[in-house]
Amino acid sequence: MKKALSHYTAAGDVSMVDVSAKDVSRRTAAAHAFVAMSREVLDALPQNKKGNPLEAARIAGIMAAKKTAELIPLCHQLPLSHVGVEFEASDDGIAITATAATEAQTGVEMEALTAATVAALTIYDMTKALDKAIEICHIYLLEKTGGKSGDYRRAGGA
Repeated sequence: MKKALSHYTAAGDVSMVDVSAKDVSRRTAAAHAFVAMSREVLDALPQNKKGNPLEAARIAGIMAAKKTAELIPLCHQLPLSHVGVEFEASDDGIAITATAATEAQTGVEMEALTAATVAALTIYDMTKALDKAIEICHIYLLEKTGGKSGDYRRAGGA
């Protein structure tokens, strides 16, 4: 059977997917984003006058996940049971991993992706005064569990 885009009717009209016939099940997702920045900006993070950029980004990511249905037009509003945002600094930037979980009829991939993206945007906002060349890149789904389509894990990991 050929796969088709799910947000379109047979006539080609945009449509919210009807999940009412799906079973409620535990669903999780993890997403990745990377904020590339110079060593100088990384070293300045603890002294940021606006506060700790990573803690602000964590809160922003969690809040964004909770608002995903308001930001992405055809997303279902989901009862999130967990959202987490973690950071790992390296020599050339900060890797972000956002996780989301629910018991629902549809998955939380968009919530995890939204959390990672908004966390990255928040880091940029809080550090842009030091360097406008900071880049947000490598936003992708790491994994998802549950649902009819089954589990997914990105080949090669992060």
